[in-house]
Amino acid sequence: MICYCCGSNKIHYQNILWQELISEWRLSKYEVEYINRQQGLHCQNCNSNLRTMALALSIMKCFGYQGLFKDFVREEKFQHLQILEVNEAGSLTQFLKQIPGHQLKMYPELDMMNMKFADISFDLVVHSDVLEHIQHPIKALSECYRILKTGGYCTFTVPMIVDRLTISRVGMPPSFHGLGEPDNLVYTEFGCDAWKQVIQAGFQECRLFSIEYPAAQALVAVR
Repeated sequence: MICYCCGSNKIHYQNILWQELISEWRLSKYEVEYINRQQGLHCQNCNSNLRTMALALSIMKCFGYQGLFKDFVREEKFQHLQILEVNEAGSLTQFLKQIPGHQLKMYPELDMMNMKFADISFDLVVHSDVLEHIQHPIKALSECYRILKTGGYCTFTVPMIVDRLTISRVGMPPSFHGLGEPDNLVYTEFGCDAWKQVIQAGFQECRLFSIEYPAAQALVAVR
């Protein structure tokens, strides 16, 4: 395969999951394999992993562009876009920052449940594997709805177990993605019904893009 972001064919794979998280997440061997591909298959040139590539593809599809993400961001017709990137959406920051209207906002400066932006401010909101760490993800998505312009998109990924339904980890032992710090605490384990939270947040349309099922899906909430 080639990288959807930069076009390189220098693709490397490494396992990402560790046994403690596998046990906490109650993952089968099959689930471990595809989540490791989702997080660990990456481009050696631009460092985009499979989930980041799915996110890049979803953005390009929404704006009717066929090609590589590195070229998409340089297109004159997309230079006017007002973009909010929440935290760092995988490795997409290096590309998105080439659009003048791009803003990168990081936690704790930005609270997704109470974003300090005016209504109808952005054409595109992008985040990747963030919602699972937010106590009330529907509230965060409703804030994305509020700040999007009509016809705008909220494109995002969540670590999705495709054969399960979404559950809350409230009342379960704490689980962390990465270091055991409060920012990495997991509140929600997302399943195949992750789209429901988009609709519950006020959106009328949710799209799903996949580049390698079941490993790499991206969701798009359409304003």
